[in-house]
Order: sequence, then structure tokens, then C-alpha cells
Amino acid sequence: MRINRASIKAVRYACKNFHYAKCVPSVQYSYNVFNDNDEWCDVIVYSQGANNNIAKPFKLGQGEVLELVRVALNGKQEITSKALALTLKQLHKDNHIIKIVVSYADGDQNHNGIIYQATNWMYLGKHNENTVGAYIINGKKTHPKSCNSKGWKQNIKWIKKYIGPNATEFIIEGKHKYIFCFEKN
Repeated sequence: MRINRASIKAVRYACKNFHYAKCVPSVQYSYNVFNDNDEWCDVIVYSQGANNNIAKPFKLGQGEVLELVRVALNGKQEITSKALALTLKQLHKDNHIIKIVVSYADGDQNHNGIIYQATNWMYLGKHNENTVGAYIINGKKTHPKSCNSKGWKQNIKWIKKYIGPNATEFIIEGKHKYIFCFEKN
């Protein structure tokens, strides 16, 4: 198995075709994964993430903490945890300032973080358990940040009044939060 830096075109393709979210996150570092037969197995992507305060709980500065935002693989890789481990090693070579990588296993997708456990991440518990994770508007699941970007209030009463009278809140199970530390301390 080998990796190399991925283009934004490769990231777009992999995220839209092989990840359940079907959307492309912001990208800071992205890596192609190739199996031993030199077949492209798609990408693993890291970025600042959606949380501007991602470093705050660790008393670190911006840029010292990244989020693993996509593991968008097509299933042709031999071992997903090995692919993740290779990209973490390369990420640290590419930027020695990064001290921690944060990631979330989505409980609503029946993910519990097996790849993080297999690569020795630390488990920090469940995050955002039983909170509004989206709104169902006209039969479509819409993330609160998407509502905000459209100028809508993140409030079910407002959404029902102005957007869709049958809108409902989608309560999420929560996400399992993991961190990978590059330094022992």
C-alpha cells in the first residue's frame, strides 16, 4: 500500500462517490491511497474542520490541531487502518506543527470508531448526543450550518413559519470523539 498527495479533483470525486455525506469538506491535506496492485482506492482528507475552536480544549493554538474530515475509500484497499496510519505519518512529516488530530465516528451511521481504535487513537466519549443535528425540510435533511448559510434561523419554529410548515427536527445519536496525539505529553 502506498499514498501520495491528492488533488482537489480526486477529493471531490471520492467524497461525492464513496462517502455517505456526499459532500466535499474544506481541504488542508489530502492523500490518495493505492493498494498493492497500484489501484487507486480514493482519499483521506484532513482540515481545520467546521469548529473554529477545535484547539481550545487542548490549550493549543490554531494550526496545531486538525480534524480528519473524510475517509472516502472505495473498498479496494487491503486494510483501512493501515491506510489511515500511513496518512497520519505523512501528515506529521508534511507539518511538524500539528500536535493532535481530532475525528468523529458518526453514531447515526452506526460507526463507532473501529479504525481509530485499531490505530491507537484516544477515545474522549460521545459528542453532541441527543441534540438537533439537522432539520427535515420538505423531506430533505438539512444541516443547521446549511440553514445558517441560507440566512435561515436555526430554530424549528422559524423554519416552520417561513420555510416549510411540516419541517421537523432530526435528533442525532451523537458522535464518538477520538484524538490522535503526535507527542506523548
